[in-house]
Amino acid sequence: MELPVNHFKHALKSGQLQAGVWCNLCSEYAMEVVAGAGLDWLIIDTEHAPIDMFMMVRLLHATMENHTQPVVRVPWNDMVTIKRVLDAGAQTLLIPMIQTEEEARNAVAYTRYAPEGVRGSGGPTRASRFMRIKDYAKKAAGEICVLVQVETRLGIQNLEKITRVEGVDGVFLGPGDLSTDMGHMGNMNHPEVQKVLDEGIVTIRRCGKAPGILTNDEARARHYVDLGAQFITVGSDVTILARETEKLAAKYKSWQT
Repeated sequence: MELPVNHFKHALKSGQLQAGVWCNLCSEYAMEVVAGAGLDWLIIDTEHAPIDMFMMVRLLHATMENHTQPVVRVPWNDMVTIKRVLDAGAQTLLIPMIQTEEEARNAVAYTRYAPEGVRGSGGPTRASRFMRIKDYAKKAAGEICVLVQVETRLGIQNLEKITRVEGVDGVFLGPGDLSTDMGHMGNMNHPEVQKVLDEGIVTIRRCGKAPGILTNDEARARHYVDLGAQFITVGSDVTILARETEKLAAKYKSWQT
């Protein structure tokens, strides 16, 4: 059995744009719907959604018949959590709240076996297809994609050092927490925040890594792409469900007046 190819990782390396969607619904059925829509990638968010380890595995299962690459956002830059998520079969991780070069180096080390890192060997894991992939431990790093999330003023100050860490494949800028840390809570579109985000995308690309960001606004997404962004989430399953059902409710409630 061969190690699965991480098409998302190789697309970023070759400079291709990858459009994705954020997934917070704890449902394999909903995940299968989203994964089959034709987007390049999706995020399984274990930081802010009530998704435990076993649910995460079930969500990974729901993506298997599609080309869409699942990206697992872990709850923290934690060696044990990252080890477990990788052993469960995730190949692309988004690691939040990276603020320093050291934290970025640790994030990479947690995804690598010795001597390059500190990932523990787990034997017959789902990642190795229960030891059916020959020499999994020797091959794994080649298909693991490490995305670090920068979302504070300190992270922005250290952005170039973080981006240049070997093993970091992409840097995702988090407008929500960044805007809060800059004193503009709830206003990701504030000109000061947008200036930092624009400059961040340019810096990441100049350092030879893939910049990522999220937005639900098509015009702003095009703007980010023009600056060099390569992986963008352009919607979320919860938001799509909430807003579209609200539109339905408003339409048919109007019949009652």
